[in-house]
Amino acid sequence: MFGMIKNSLFGNTEETEYKLLSTETKDGVSFEVRRYDAAKYAVVSSEGRSFDQATGELVRKLLMYIGGSNEQGEAMGTAAPLIITVYPRNDGVLSRRLVVGIRVPTAYQQSPPTPSDSAIRIEERPGMTVYTLQFGGFAAESEFRAEALRLTRTLGESAPFQRKQYFCCSFDPPLKPYGRRNEVWFLQEEP
Repeated sequence: MFGMIKNSLFGNTEETEYKLLSTETKDGVSFEVRRYDAAKYAVVSSEGRSFDQATGELVRKLLMYIGGSNEQGEAMGTAAPLIITVYPRNDGVLSRRLVVGIRVPTAYQQSPPTPSDSAIRIEERPGMTVYTLQFGGFAAESEFRAEALRLTRTLGESAPFQRKQYFCCSFDPPLKPYGRRNEVWFLQEEP
């Protein structure tokens, strides 16, 4: 636990690199279109609990993993963002299924430390193009849902993005009190 806290407060945070494809504003709402390369992520999932009930525990597991609670005892620094994949129902309410992931820092991409927690798995995620909307503050399910609705309305019905899932992203350590950065990402449909 101490390793996780020390790593979060004093470790280097590596932000996942991306290629900015465009910055757009529609109806007073600014968003970006970005391209992220394929990479390995540490992921953990939950079924049956709400977003707000499950995220704290799942995030803690991943922060402990990158903070040194792994088979090699390797503190990797931290990476941002923390990405929570959610699956909305037709009415916009989130299903009780989610996947939390954090990109394995670059120095460990070739050979990530083995998780000591059997709930954590390492997966190779393909490259992706996303529509992103940034917002501040502490974000829970209601804030992410509101921003997802705002991005949906901004993009319109004809925009080519996946509607069966989206990503809720947090760039800051859990203990950061102000100046927080959160984003909602919609996965662009590939042509």
